[in-house]
Amino acid sequence: MTDAAATPPHHAERMVILGRLAAPWGIKGWLKVHSYTDPPTALLDYPVWQLSRTGGGWETVRVLSGRAHGAGRELVVALEGVLNPEDARQYTSREVGLPRSALPVPPPGEYYWEDMVGCEVATTAGAELGVVSHFHDFPAGPVMAVRGAGGEHWVPLSPGHLKQVDLGQRRIVVDWNPEE
Repeated sequence: MTDAAATPPHHAERMVILGRLAAPWGIKGWLKVHSYTDPPTALLDYPVWQLSRTGGGWETVRVLSGRAHGAGRELVVALEGVLNPEDARQYTSREVGLPRSALPVPPPGEYYWEDMVGCEVATTAGAELGVVSHFHDFPAGPVMAVRGAGGEHWVPLSPGHLKQVDLGQRRIVVDWNPEE
């Protein structure tokens, strides 16, 4: 890695997780990456990534090359200074993130999941469900995990369920029955 690899991003800036490194791929030190972006190759638009460290914090890495791999959300990438499978193994299972300020403003009606974490969630009928704690990206579609007094609810993130998002008020309204 370069000297920049030892320089962490500004500690107060919120990191947005955009993917996860998987296993080494090939004999030249490339790595498989599971991308959380839409489309998956949008992750390759950023030539410098932050990788989570086991003990906490972030490490800066430069992406030298990358491409889609297979039909799903997988990519393969070459990182600066990673020259063989042994080097690549040290990066497996690490999250890929970017500072929130590095990401473009989403179009109207679209939101970064990270921006929704901590928002209060209520149903269109007025039932308070709790607060968004995290998200799951399942093959059938993403869901929003909402924790409240009634336990944890998994609300599908489809236009039919997500009715209003007010990030300024930190409030989300969903058309969803918590009893189903």
